[in-house]
Amino acid sequence: MSQISTARFAAIELRTLACALLQRAGLDAAMVEDVAEILLEGDLLGHDTHGLALLAPYLAEIDRGGMARTGSYQILNARSSVANWDGMRLPGPWLVLRAIDAAMSMAREHGSGTVTIRRSHHIACLAAYLKRATDQGMIIQLICSDPNSASVAPHGGTQAVFTPNPMAIGFPTEGDPVWIDISASLTTNGMAARKHRQRQSLAHPWLLDRHGVASSDPAVLFTTPPGTILPLGGMEAGHKGYGLALAVEVLTGGLAGFGRADPKEGWGATVWVQILDPEAFGGRAALQKQMQWIADKCRSNPVRPGFEQVRMPGDGGLARRREQLTSGVRLNAEILPALGAWAEKWKVALPSSMPD
Repeated sequence: MSQISTARFAAIELRTLACALLQRAGLDAAMVEDVAEILLEGDLLGHDTHGLALLAPYLAEIDRGGMARTGSYQILNARSSVANWDGMRLPGPWLVLRAIDAAMSMAREHGSGTVTIRRSHHIACLAAYLKRATDQGMIIQLICSDPNSASVAPHGGTQAVFTPNPMAIGFPTEGDPVWIDISASLTTNGMAARKHRQRQSLAHPWLLDRHGVASSDPAVLFTTPPGTILPLGGMEAGHKGYGLALAVEVLTGGLAGFGRADPKEGWGATVWVQILDPEAFGGRAALQKQMQWIADKCRSNPVRPGFEQVRMPGDGGLARRREQLTSGVRLNAEILPALGAWAEKWKVALPSSMPD
């Protein structure tokens, strides 16, 4: 049974709720808006395991000291178009937005800009950040890993080495931008954990049990020893996801100089942000022309059985975002109850649903 509520909530009220709870938790005022914005964007785009579903865990991390309340990142190394930061376990959304702005500034001057961040806290939904760059006509690549945990085994193995290792790329066209948000694994920890809590199976056998047998039952991840999430490509072609996971690791932990070989510090992220300015290459107009042609060819492609149309990555999220900004956001049914204790503790009112 679906756990998406039929009730809708005004986006502005959800943002206000997130800001109020983060403020009461003691998060620096300069960071509150960024964290609330990115979490709300996750739900607006339909990535509801990586949107406001993260707010209660973030509040718990602030409360126990796992997420720093205040401070700034440290610049460990920098050249004209690259930098390596220590995130000091500050909120991931605040850090990544600062890194995007810094990388865009580098790109305007040098054509490209790259920032790596070690010791960031969790960064939420990667797609939620892409608009900031594509609105400026820039190409953005954002990838991350979490050296604190492991749930994905290398192809052919049964013991976890990697996290799902998500990666996102955004670029402009003459119309809507294209926003790609995928991972090197067949599913995410957040989705598997939610399905386990709700006693539901995954749509396909995207997991391995501890014996190396493919399974759709998320309970296999919670045995002793645990099962694992399959890399992208699954049982037959998992070498593809395995290769992507390794690429993520070298660009995050490898270049940031902090990763899986180091002592664990808690839930977090190691991050790579790269911005490219098309004007330093063939030009923004030429880029948009080329990518619009490809987008048109994809969207007009004859469909195979079971599909109504071919979409570009981000089409569904953008449509959902526009509709939910107007008609209200549908939240997963777990989200507001998870925030209830925090709201009661700090006397913050939960939002009422919008009238039908």
